[in-house]
Amino acid sequence: MTLDLTFLGTGNAFAPTRYWSSFVANGKYLFDAPPTLMPHLHKLKIDPRDIEVIFISHFHGDHYFGLPFALLEFAEKEPREKDLTIVGPPGIKQRVEASTNLAFANVFRKRDRGYHLTFVEARNEREAQVGDITYTPYRVQHVPDLDSFSYRVTIDGHTIAYTGDTSYCEPLLRLCEGADVLVSECSCWTETCGMIHMTPNDVLKLRAAIDPKTKIILTHIGAGEAPQAIHDAGIMIADDLKTITL
Repeated sequence: MTLDLTFLGTGNAFAPTRYWSSFVANGKYLFDAPPTLMPHLHKLKIDPRDIEVIFISHFHGDHYFGLPFALLEFAEKEPREKDLTIVGPPGIKQRVEASTNLAFANVFRKRDRGYHLTFVEARNEREAQVGDITYTPYRVQHVPDLDSFSYRVTIDGHTIAYTGDTSYCEPLLRLCEGADVLVSECSCWTETCGMIHMTPNDVLKLRAAIDPKTKIILTHIGAGEAPQAIHDAGIMIADDLKTITL
């Protein structure tokens, strides 16, 4: 079976020329949930009710502020029947419920929502299963005092490694081991964001360190153009509202 990665957005938090970063794998598995989540799912004709698992990398607004709008739609407009699992850093249930209650207090007042909503806290380097897929979270280095996770997820025989937001760190090597594709952040085209984000040199360093058969796709991108070395290394750059089929 093919693997379709549909990018709802590919920009960093400032989103100067791109929408906030997020992608869907095979129409059912969502990686991060930016504020533009719902309109972009609808624009791409991806039924939000088909999403079975959502992976949240960390609690910055460009990565999870779309969840209240998804839960609102399921509660008020397009009731769902399929169960939904949201995987995220410790405190994921409390964080999502608090933000949703601030935005739309009626959502969690409904006792019978028509589907089972499960929150799962990521456990560092502990493989787990949800539905038909397996996943392993890896704690990575982003900003101080914030749990940030990368995920390795096996879907329909394909293994996706997703960095979330991170600087270059040793867990990324374990994350990528055996992966068919790495979806990596690269938040700037210079070296100015290297303390908390991946730079082009970091990406090239990782390219050299992992299996050459692992394809690399860049997202969470800032303004400007990629250096030629990125293109020369065969590294792909995702585009908003486009699908890459592997």
